[in-house]
This record gives sequence, C-alpha cells and structure tokens, in this order.
Amino acid sequence: MKVLIVGPAYPLRGGLATYDERLAREFISLGHTCNILSFSLQYPKILFPGKTQFSTDPAPEGLHILSEINSINPFNWIRVGNQIKKDGYDLVVFRYWMSFMAPAFGTITRRIKQNKHTRILAICDNLIPHEKRFFDKVFTGYFVNACDGFLTMSQSVKSQLEQWPVNKPVVYNPHPMYDMFGPTMPVDQARKIIGLEDEKVLLFFGFIRPYKGLHLLLDAMAEERVKALNIKLVIAGEFYEDAQPYFDQIKQLGLDERVKLVNDFIPNSSVSAYFCAADAVIQTYLGATQSGVTQIAYFYNKPMIITNVGGLAELVPHEKVGLVVEVDKDSIADAVVRFYQENLGPGMLPNIQEEKKRFTWDAIVQALISLKRN
Repeated sequence: MKVLIVGPAYPLRGGLATYDERLAREFISLGHTCNILSFSLQYPKILFPGKTQFSTDPAPEGLHILSEINSINPFNWIRVGNQIKKDGYDLVVFRYWMSFMAPAFGTITRRIKQNKHTRILAICDNLIPHEKRFFDKVFTGYFVNACDGFLTMSQSVKSQLEQWPVNKPVVYNPHPMYDMFGPTMPVDQARKIIGLEDEKVLLFFGFIRPYKGLHLLLDAMAEERVKALNIKLVIAGEFYEDAQPYFDQIKQLGLDERVKLVNDFIPNSSVSAYFCAADAVIQTYLGATQSGVTQIAYFYNKPMIITNVGGLAELVPHEKVGLVVEVDKDSIADAVVRFYQENLGPGMLPNIQEEKKRFTWDAIVQALISLKRN
C-alpha cells in the first residue's frame, strides 16, 4: 500500500513524534510505502507551554517527512488536502490527540475523500482532553465525522467515541512498546550517568501537567514510612505548568534531599539511562487514557506503580507487573512501602517479559489494515 501518517514528526519532539516515526518504520518494514505529513506550525508560541517544540536529536534516517501543515491557516489546510487527494494514497492515518487540531484535520480529510479512493483512519489518543475547553465536542465531531474508522489504544477512549454516534468501525489495540531509545544498561552505569549514588530509585517521567498528579506523589513521599526507606525520587520532565508550587511543596515537605528534579525535556538519547537507573516507574495520574511512559518501562523491564485511572490498569496487571492503587496519597505510600519491604521487583520480572509480548508494532499495523478493509 501507499500510506501516509498525519501527525507530529521530526524536527518536532515528543512522544507523538516518536510514535509516528516508529509506526512509519513498521509499515516500511512490512513492504509498504509510508510517508509522514507533519507540521510547519504545530502550535503558535502563545499556546505552547514548554520551552521549545523542536528536537535536539539528529534527524531520523530512512524516513520521508513532509513538514507542511499550518494548524491555524485554513488556506493551508485546503492546499494540503488537495495535494494529498492528488497523490492517491491508499491509506491515510491521522494521529488525533486534541481538539485544537480538529479544524485542520477535518478540513484536510474532507478534501482527500473527494478522490473516492483513499481510506482515512484515526488513531485516537484522546477524544475528551484532560483539560477541557468549550469547543472540544464540536471540533472533535467535525473531524470524527469525516473519518472511515478508528483505532483506540485504551477501552476508555473507545467508549468516548459513543459521544459521536458515527456508526463506523472501531478497533482497540493497546499502545505498542517503545523500543527505540537504546539498549538496556546496568543499573550502576545508568545511575552514574544521571548522577545518582542512591540504593533505591523511583522514576516519575514525562512532561508535567496538573492531571499527572505529581503533588500526590510528593505528599506520599513525605510520609514517615516512605521517608524511612531512603528512596530517591527522580522527576525527569519539563513542566507544562507553573513549576513554583512544586518547588515550594518539595521544600515545605522537607524532600530536598530525597528528590532529584530534572526540569527539562529528556532527549531520546538520554531516556534509557533514566529508566535503567530506576527500581520502578511510578505514575500517580488523576486521569489518563493510555501511556507511552508505561511502554518505555516495559521495554526496560521495569515494574510500575500506577493509579487506577483511564486505561492504565489495562496495561499493568495488578501484582503481576506492578501495583495498581487508588488516587490518594495514602494508597500511593502503601504501594511504595510494600514494593520495597516485600522486594517485589525481582518476582515481577518474568511477568513483565511475558506481558510485553502483546505490545507489538506489527499488531498496530495489522489492526489498521483490517480497519481499512471494513
């Protein structure tokens, strides 16, 4: 097939770009032609909460990436849609993660469909965003109604589609495992790279927004039972909100010596060191759909402590590859204490290695091909 993936890609950074590039490689490895259509302007600076939208890593080799979509220019959407219509792709796969992109994606989609040939599918990361806006449902409906089918990576997102009764095929396939950040390294080597000498290390990874629940984790870390374990909490990720309240909380709770804060976007070349340095990965989210962080943890064979929200528990079977807890500081603290006092990590390793086998990129591609045929 001739395939086009529409979504962020290099030189843009982040999990969406990493995913799109890896998905394109999988299509290519299976004998398809696959290009990526990314953005010339993804977010206006005034709307982007981070320091930069662009990667510091080298450009990926062997991929054809077109940076052409301007997210705020309707004339651009028409032009881009008309060009894709002429190019005659068999399959166009949109990555849909927020309603801000819906006007552009919906307009481009409608132009493509005029060729009566191209099948248009959406991989839906989110349909109802974590931070809601008044236009979400209308904008998302504009895009959803133009698609031919949908793939969701959590059952919770699949159920969200019921708000738009489009009567089109939907398939669930879990988020694939991220396997592109470099090989596993010994724990001691990884800790040396990131400047740690501690015996117990928990990792909280990824950009920080209110729904990630970092404040709950800090409260849990301040409990006397947890403090007595002498755990170092590594918080590695750029703040997409005001960081000062977290700095104040760390100081007020007396956690200065127990927290290593890396307030920056972690480039792909450094991801492996952070994960290999950790005993476990912890995600104390207040709400979630699926998680790329979970799928990095799987690759590096790391147990997880997660809150029971959204689709996270679908990915992390309780007491097999991690601990699933309620969204409150006491439950989080209980899980941390239990993980270390009962030395749960080694016993979970065989389960992690078995469970990760179901998170393949081939499965995502085959699910998309099946959707195309429906």
